[in-house]
Amino acid sequence: MKNSVQPASSLKTAGRGQARPWLLSAAVAAILGLTACGSMTDRSRDALAAVTPYKVEVVQGNFISSEQVEALKAGMSRQQVRQILGTPLLSDVFHNDRWDYVFTIRRQGVEPQQRRLTLFFKGDGVERFEGDPLPSEQDFVATLDTRKRLGKVPQLEASEAQLQKFPSGKTQAAADTDANAPLPASYPPLESKR
Repeated sequence: MKNSVQPASSLKTAGRGQARPWLLSAAVAAILGLTACGSMTDRSRDALAAVTPYKVEVVQGNFISSEQVEALKAGMSRQQVRQILGTPLLSDVFHNDRWDYVFTIRRQGVEPQQRRLTLFFKGDGVERFEGDPLPSEQDFVATLDTRKRLGKVPQLEASEAQLQKFPSGKTQAAADTDANAPLPASYPPLESKR
């Protein structure tokens, strides 16, 4: 049997003929996409600008409150510091006598917040510490609460006089009868029948 070999020129033309429908459809899609972008009105741009994707709140590091810093005292051991502040975010091998606690939070629509506290050790005890002014736990939680306030919260308690204004659905005799009624049987029965 002889193998049929086609000339190279015929292979090139066959490949071009098959690729042309794909190129044509890609060109049509690109033209339609460009004309769609050009026909956007100011109103549709404003609508798209109002819709923003959700960005995840990113919290990195150790949150340190002012109450925790007040608990630190010069001369505390490294273990005592770990119990109060936790493990440091940065502990440099070349500067073994320095621990850095860094806290960063990034939220959508709010400037990133960064706080830093640095502890310096002499031997195993705390020599000194310095850093940014740190908020209390209550202040920090208040800054995280982004819910809108709707005004004063109404009182949810009613006095006896206010409750007596509304008629009850049952009379006292009907309420006593309901209290003495047997409970319905449970399904499946919990008692064994032997």
